[in-house]
Amino acid sequence: MKGNHIVLVGNRQEAEKQLADIGADDFGVKWMASKAVFRLIKLRDIPCRLANIIKQEMLSQGGEAAVKRDTVSGRGSTDVLLMGTLKHYRQLRAKLDLQPLGLKQIAREMGDLLHFWEEAQAPGTVPMAHGQQLAVGERTLIMGILNVTPDSFSDGGRWLAPEAALNRALEMVEEGVDILDIGGMSTRPGHDLVSVEEELNRVVPIVEKLADMVTVPISVDTYRAEVARVCLEAGAHIINDIGGLAFDPDLAGVVAAHQAALIITHNRPDGEESYGNIIDDMMSELGRSVELAEQAGISTRQIIIDPGIGFGKNAAENLVVMKRLAEFKSFGRPILLGASRKRFIGAVLDLPVDDRLEGSLAAVVVGVMNGAAIVRVHDVRESKRVAMIADAVLRSEGS
Repeated sequence: MKGNHIVLVGNRQEAEKQLADIGADDFGVKWMASKAVFRLIKLRDIPCRLANIIKQEMLSQGGEAAVKRDTVSGRGSTDVLLMGTLKHYRQLRAKLDLQPLGLKQIAREMGDLLHFWEEAQAPGTVPMAHGQQLAVGERTLIMGILNVTPDSFSDGGRWLAPEAALNRALEMVEEGVDILDIGGMSTRPGHDLVSVEEELNRVVPIVEKLADMVTVPISVDTYRAEVARVCLEAGAHIINDIGGLAFDPDLAGVVAAHQAALIITHNRPDGEESYGNIIDDMMSELGRSVELAEQAGISTRQIIIDPGIGFGKNAAENLVVMKRLAEFKSFGRPILLGASRKRFIGAVLDLPVDDRLEGSLAAVVVGVMNGAAIVRVHDVRESKRVAMIADAVLRSEGS
């Protein structure tokens, strides 16, 4: 063997480096890079008459396209799975852009997807309330969990007293936290609802004091518009909504009015029907949440996507989401992963909630390598260290 081997490239930048490393000239590097990056794109629910055109055009460019059986009849609709290089997609979009019947819009959406994928983890900023900006993409950010509740699944009651909560927040800052996430109502499965007044009584005093004590952004874990409003006025910067804007119709308007950043979490209320294709279903449901946000006046740049590990998913489904986390870069927004100490870790390791540190740290590494820009964790110091190693590997540029 001469050291022959398969080379993996994840994006155009990596392809250009591989070409440059063998000594290709600059023109060749730029020309050939788009041929070295392969992508699969799934188009959902396309009318069969249009799917036939898309398939033929993709085949004519040298790519591949799969559709359901009997699509040739032109009746009904089908998903389309396109398989090709960036060059194939560029040529396909140019051809579809000349076509009528809505194909121009499909071409535009494909272009957006490819752009979002390349740019989702590029360094940038997320605008937050009070005119502040959250820098993302340069390294993995650590969001520290501060539950001021008596019944959260992992640390319920531990930080309920205001003095204990403030001390823990300051301790997390010392440990290198990038965002503090404060929650006043447990969201564990089967949790008890508390009144808006009780949630406010738990959270607002902590937000007010921390706003004067720390420089890191403050996030509030709530799906209630009134809690969000008061907390944003008290100094919070981000609203972390586990309801995907579906639990309180007024929340999006409050976030927009305060120009806050919004974490949109995928969730399904208990008792809803099971998933067909879990990733397809999640993409559609998150897409609707993003539309609700934009319709309310929230800028796309202010949105962070959380696939909602543990929310409306069983242990096996959570593992699938972890494995395919990178696909959520299709939204072009930073991905937040909240897997710390959750039940799927306990299911894999057969361990109770207070013995899941190693499992949680492994989830951090998997998340970072699969596209997470932010990880939400209980164990800040340990998580930051493992994220630094994952970042060093992910962003290494050696040959």
